[in-house]
Amino acid sequence: MAKKPTDVTLLLVEDDDIDAMTIERSFLKQRIANPIVRAYDGIEALDLLRKGDVSRPLIVLLDLQMPRMGGIEFLKEIRADESLSDLVVFVLTTSKSEEDMLLSYRQHIAGYFVKGEAGEKFLDIVNVLDSYWKVVHLPG
Repeated sequence: MAKKPTDVTLLLVEDDDIDAMTIERSFLKQRIANPIVRAYDGIEALDLLRKGDVSRPLIVLLDLQMPRMGGIEFLKEIRADESLSDLVVFVLTTSKSEEDMLLSYRQHIAGYFVKGEAGEKFLDIVNVLDSYWKVVHLPG
């Protein structure tokens, strides 16, 4: 049976509580009811994924600048893991670094958003994600 767009889980990998609350509130404001699971860094996210604590289909929304394991390391880990290599990942970070952007895209991310540039347009990012999982077929 095909999954509905509301069945897509968002794995939010974000160490900053304010940023995480902003994201969660934006989803509520746009009446997007998809489940959100939060991990505070790459190590916790990998643990949740490998234990199967995040249901599929899922999309990862990833910060790059985190303690213990940052976003680039996390991307390399999931791309090297056959059971996780197909995950769809969007980066949402404060980094405007061309190097970070290139490293992220080399790990086959679906999109790169800069938090500071989003500003009032942040709801547009939320709408992009909502539209994405409504039209794209994701592996279950």
